[in-house]
Amino acid sequence: MSTNHPGRLQGKKAFITGAAGGLGKAMAQMFARQGAKVFVTDLDAAAIASVADEINRDAGSTVAWSAAQDVRDEARWLAVLDEAAKAMGGISVLVNNAGIGALGGVEALEPKDWRRVMDINVEAVYLGCKHAMKFLKESAPASIVNISSLAAHKVDPNYTVYNTSKAAVAMLSKSIAVDCAKQKVDIRCNSIHPAFIRTGIVEPFFKALGEEEATKKLIRGVPMARLGDPDDVAYAAVYLASNESRFVTAAEMLIDGGAAAV
Repeated sequence: MSTNHPGRLQGKKAFITGAAGGLGKAMAQMFARQGAKVFVTDLDAAAIASVADEINRDAGSTVAWSAAQDVRDEARWLAVLDEAAKAMGGISVLVNNAGIGALGGVEALEPKDWRRVMDINVEAVYLGCKHAMKFLKESAPASIVNISSLAAHKVDPNYTVYNTSKAAVAMLSKSIAVDCAKQKVDIRCNSIHPAFIRTGIVEPFFKALGEEEATKKLIRGVPMARLGDPDDVAYAAVYLASNESRFVTAAEMLIDGGAAAV
């Protein structure tokens, strides 16, 4: 039996960062299959254009547009949001997905690496939410979905800056959600917290250890004893972007196979 419910995002207009692959691409594809228009961005112009082309081929019509974007660049945020609103006729969903990590405890971590991760994982989310707000208000009811991580809840000192950045995304999301609610603005804001998902982020582990051994290490502490699939996160994002979740805001959605509970 199919788990797809076509039309769950009918009429929605979604802007998704970091969508050239992995979770961003999976969300963009599923959003389009569920009836949304999507505007996708990433650093690599050719790669992100290919994603939009693939979505349009699958849809049989133009439902996706793309642009190159460095999410650290405030001026680029202003330009690309305006471009997206013109292409789609507004923006009703913002998905802040772009993110990176860096290894190192507090003593080993270089300041430049700290700043780079915080700029991409936190400041860019702030910039996106800040500058998308006027478009979201115009297209309300609207939704912001910020991709955080299980790392916001379970600490590994080797990922000090990643843990910190993803915890900041969770609190930023709550702050925006409550602010909008108190202002009677019909914009919800939630964060999604995945454990390790079978995307390019796990490839270095596979190459270093072999897929079987790497998988054993990555799923250690996950009660369901498997890696997540990109669609596991994409389905959660569909729910949070849709009107099905109209009473859900300031929530942290764990997509982790139960890992946060043990």
